[in-house]
Amino acid sequence: MPFDHNDHYHRLLLRRLPRHGLTALDVGCGTGRFARRVAALGYQVDAVDRDAEVIAVAEGIGRGPRYRQADVTSTRLPRRHYDAITCLASLHHMPFTTVTRFREALAPGGVLLVLGCYAGRTWWDLAAVPANAVARAGVSLTERLGGAGPQPLRPPARPPQMSLDDVRRESARLLPGAEVRQLLFWRYLLTYRAPGSG
Repeated sequence: MPFDHNDHYHRLLLRRLPRHGLTALDVGCGTGRFARRVAALGYQVDAVDRDAEVIAVAEGIGRGPRYRQADVTSTRLPRRHYDAITCLASLHHMPFTTVTRFREALAPGGVLLVLGCYAGRTWWDLAAVPANAVARAGVSLTERLGGAGPQPLRPPARPPQMSLDDVRRESARLLPGAEVRQLLFWRYLLTYRAPGSG
């Protein structure tokens, strides 16, 4: 069975959520697939995206998260409030310094999880191009053969500008103690825990 990027990465992040968390913010939630998985764990989830069309689709799918159209680079976030903040494949659409807003919105001991995209610039990144293309083609073929119906709505996307080294350097500067782990297909996992209990 072809590699399902989304399911794999969702499970990776779900395992890192605080076990006794109450509140979560999902940034760049799209049509809400991951936000609904977090809500199913018992979290009260605020799910935000700046694209009105994807928020409308998310609201029509079902209950669970509280969806809101918002641009987190300028919208007020409650201070020291969220036990978990997740940001999947959307941080590269905003200034990286936005992570400081997330840091301030974390409750003591809260966790920020960023599944980010980086610009591939090394020989290793270039070597991964054929494998990435094959995996994407396999997933697409499986969806079509399996009668998955129409393709899900995909909001406009732009390529990332920061290299993995850039991400590591800025994370160390803005989120002291953060860990940045390289993943397959030009992705990284940034994990930061706010000081305090938890």
